[in-house]
Amino acid sequence: KFVDHLPFYRQIQRIARDYQWKIHKSTINSWFIAVCTLLEPLYEVHRQALFKADYLMADESKIKVLTQIPKDKEGKPKKAKDVKEKGSKQQLGWMWVVVDPISGRVVFEYDESRSTQAANRVLSNFIGRFLQTDGYASYNGVAAREDVDRLGCLAHVRRKFFDARNSDLQRAEHALAICKKIYEHDGKTVNMNPEQRKAYRLEHVAPLYQKLKDWADEQAVYVTPKSPMGKAMTYLQNQWPHLKTLFLDGRLHIDNNLIENTIRPLALGRKNYLFAGSHQAAQRIAMMYSFMATCKTQGINPFEWLANTLDKIADTKRSKLYTLLPGYDQSWEEEVDL
Repeated sequence: KFVDHLPFYRQIQRIARDYQWKIHKSTINSWFIAVCTLLEPLYEVHRQALFKADYLMADESKIKVLTQIPKDKEGKPKKAKDVKEKGSKQQLGWMWVVVDPISGRVVFEYDESRSTQAANRVLSNFIGRFLQTDGYASYNGVAAREDVDRLGCLAHVRRKFFDARNSDLQRAEHALAICKKIYEHDGKTVNMNPEQRKAYRLEHVAPLYQKLKDWADEQAVYVTPKSPMGKAMTYLQNQWPHLKTLFLDGRLHIDNNLIENTIRPLALGRKNYLFAGSHQAAQRIAMMYSFMATCKTQGINPFEWLANTLDKIADTKRSKLYTLLPGYDQSWEEEVDL
């Protein structure tokens, strides 16, 4: 379900077809809940380990969730246009995704909201310095902390100018050409260490950033603020302080495409199983995606990791649960400190 994006009902059909073994949906659901119950303490350890990182990326993606329809005074379900099943309706929820680009750890966490309060809750345990996000306002509270430097995303800036091509091709192509040069230069730093990368960026990339900003400031007076080009320029100007954060540390990424790639399996799964059965089920989905995505970044077979973990977790002391995390090695002993 979380790696190959097959809903339980399709797995049931395949097992019946290939093995002549009929399994009821409630049986698989009960197995899944039992597995998630066993893994919950490990998920909490996983979250604690991730939020000790100095540099995190964060993003959010929608997911549909079934909720109970409110009843009237007579106990009858109220009428609703979005009723999909008897006694339930679909509600839009959000998967908040946090990635440590250095270690490759990934945490999905579900919330009913995309609000500032939700962002503050999800990132409440972040004690690091750099937080990379898009320009979404819900992150403003976390980014405003005295010890946090918000890092912008050049890919989102580029996307705004790309979307403006149909209405202002000449200006859009000019901005995209500068972005292309920036990415070409940054691509040359892949095999550099952080110190070398920082020095190279300051010499070759920073002037191109400034060139793009100066051009946008000059041209902004000639475009309508609410036009696609005007919105692209405004986005660049608003994000400028956060874009410059890139030059403070050579470990930082030029964009948050890494986290968007991490979210892609959620999008594929969402097209297949359509919705979560409840808010609690959505959080279970978040937990499993956290483990499966981290297995992927660590180059670990998720089936083998899960089978090994379920075999050992009941006999593992809580203080040693971190030894079961995907990609664990002894160097974590001092780092995790749980």
